[in-house]
Amino acid sequence: MRKNGKVGQFAGGGKRQRMKKLGMIVNAHKPEAIAMARRLLQWGRDRGVSFLLPHLEASILTAAGLSDEEWLGTVEVAIVVGGDGTFLRAARYVLDAGTLLYGINLGHLGFLSSGKPDSAEEDLENILNDRYNILERRLLHCVLYRDGAPLHTLYALNDIVLSKNAIARLLHIEVRFDDRFFGILPADGVIVSSPTGSTAYALSAGGPIIPPHLDSMLLAPLCAHTLYSRPLMAAATDRISLIPRGSYRDITLTQDGQLGYEVLPGDRMDIELDRDKGIHTIAMPNRTFLDLVQEKLGWGQSRAISESEKE
Repeated sequence: MRKNGKVGQFAGGGKRQRMKKLGMIVNAHKPEAIAMARRLLQWGRDRGVSFLLPHLEASILTAAGLSDEEWLGTVEVAIVVGGDGTFLRAARYVLDAGTLLYGINLGHLGFLSSGKPDSAEEDLENILNDRYNILERRLLHCVLYRDGAPLHTLYALNDIVLSKNAIARLLHIEVRFDDRFFGILPADGVIVSSPTGSTAYALSAGGPIIPPHLDSMLLAPLCAHTLYSRPLMAAATDRISLIPRGSYRDITLTQDGQLGYEVLPGDRMDIELDRDKGIHTIAMPNRTFLDLVQEKLGWGQSRAISESEKE
């Protein structure tokens, strides 16, 4: 099992041990996700495997549901049916529960929800028989201060983004590392990403792809009005501080692209990798991060050169 950032593997040889308590989280707005959930429920009924459902999923699937407290206290492995957005919502939901997450992708890229619909039942058999890897994904911990007092505390699996809203004006963002002044960044905004988030918004901003097991952070400017501002990696022990300067007030802080918070000039955001909290995700042994990079982003699509062609 993965501890302190290292991948471990459960190798199930044969006999199934104790039946795991499985749960399911579903994108209720996607008909194909609901259809997949019904398919998995039927698969479970045929094999005597039960899926525990939160109230929202239960109401959509016309099944019995549990309260949030009961669900979080009982479920060991949650199957997330949807795309990466559904997975991010699930990660916030299970934040303090220690629940393992496995995503079946019915969205677009699917770096977090790496399971394929065609092999969903096979993957579930692997999970029930302990044939999988566990990866601990570090969370970003952000505290938003106003007038020196903490206003919001956020946890993000992918990224924290400070950006301007619709009006076309530059922000001037003071950047600090461990309270050391680093510079003023004139830009539309800035992304602070975890390794998990390096394949999300930060990738569109020109950031590098970082394997999720590498403990680090990434600072990526958005449309910087300079020739020197480039994405910058930070150590796992660093603390990045962002402070918008000037009088421009139409500023938003977003958490994993799903929740937003108003930011005023002079507010300070301290961002670091959380030392205690993390999200544990399941990966199939035959589906590595490099496989996903090749499949989702087309990396290395040219065929391998044979020995005869090298001559």
